[in-house]
Amino acid sequence: MFIIYDLIILVFTLIYLPVYLLRRKFHPGFPMRLGILPSGLELNRPIWIHAVSVGEVMTVKNLVRELRIAWPDKRFFISTVTPTGNKIAKGIVRETDFVSYFPLDLSFIVRGVVDKVKPSLLIIMETEIWPNLISCLHLKNIPIVLVNGRLSDRSFRGYLGIKFLLKPILNKINLFCVQTRADAERLLRLGVSKDRIQITGNMKFDASARPDIRRGSLSINGERSRTIDIKVDFKKTSHAQAGRDYTDYKLKLGLESNEKLFIAASTHPGEEKIILGVYKNLFKEFPDLRLLIAPRHPERAGQVEKLITQYNFKPIKISQLNLTPNTYNLKPIFILDTVGELVYFYNIASIVFVGGSLIKKGGHNILEPASLGKPVIFGPYMFNFRDIAGLFLENKACILAHNREELFLNIKDLLINPAKSTELSQRAKTIILQNQGATARNLECISNYISAERRA
Repeated sequence: MFIIYDLIILVFTLIYLPVYLLRRKFHPGFPMRLGILPSGLELNRPIWIHAVSVGEVMTVKNLVRELRIAWPDKRFFISTVTPTGNKIAKGIVRETDFVSYFPLDLSFIVRGVVDKVKPSLLIIMETEIWPNLISCLHLKNIPIVLVNGRLSDRSFRGYLGIKFLLKPILNKINLFCVQTRADAERLLRLGVSKDRIQITGNMKFDASARPDIRRGSLSINGERSRTIDIKVDFKKTSHAQAGRDYTDYKLKLGLESNEKLFIAASTHPGEEKIILGVYKNLFKEFPDLRLLIAPRHPERAGQVEKLITQYNFKPIKISQLNLTPNTYNLKPIFILDTVGELVYFYNIASIVFVGGSLIKKGGHNILEPASLGKPVIFGPYMFNFRDIAGLFLENKACILAHNREELFLNIKDLLINPAKSTELSQRAKTIILQNQGATARNLECISNYISAERRA
């Protein structure tokens, strides 16, 4: 089976590589995907954490911090797939750690990487199933823990079709720490043993709030370790959670005291046209409303820039601004073409639309703007975040806009009725507080495997 799998991956790679080059997505770190790592790499049996992209890296950040506290001598090998995720990962490691790109799941490549890295444990964020890597680690008795696990409708349907092939691979994973009971039930239907599944909650609730953390001790299998007791002061984090003064970002955009900012975050092709059409109509009634578009993929900034000019607005990329007051002859529409700054702009927003939801992309994470007290709007296609979106809708803590007209009417309503914005944000904060603690529960599960390694 694995020979056939290798052939499929190899053929796919050879076919896709020219496309990859034509789209200019080849980056300096690509050789790492072929298993080429520094010759002198010595990490002393690190914890390997795989987080695909920005969202997964940001979610795992708190877990890395707590693992450092519990096991201060442990080093980390963090792998990502996307360049943006890789860049963010480099910001959470130390000099003694290493950030890499995830190797292609070809048996001869992953064997070489595993032999060079010599991990003591692999932590997989969410649901990344790589048969060759999982099998290689299993043969070497290296434990594998999947955290923040979830199975979307689409993934589950696809996995059911190959259950007979997937079941033996899944049962080589030592533990699945999943977000919900529904995720646990889906794993059971795929043939995962019940004793390998724990429902620990969604770490995104911890990551989004960026809480102040009070630390205590925890006894795990007779060894003294650490855990966390999460306590959030939203009044404090709303201004200083990112460690910067939010007023700097008002200055950066040249916003006056009477001006409000509407952010369209994580947008995809097709959504910007809808947003711009809505904003053009809003601007007629609310000339003090400003718009910032943050495309999901910053490299699309040029496309968004051209689109904005078609609507007779002046596009300005954030990378072209300085932290000094600005004045403009024409009121601009801002384009966020940098990585890692969106949270700072959330701080000064009045309303946030979360993209990937007006078109069939499945939506994106609404927790970060919600945790900052911002009223959040999204479209009807939130299937990748169904549980979170459903929880917020059930508690009237967000707004669902099915189409362009509803988006316009809901934004207008929020601008006219600021009390409604306050009610939405207060309900959202309550939901976030009630659902925190997954990081601590996952830490306890993971620590069992680290403790076992130390005793071996």
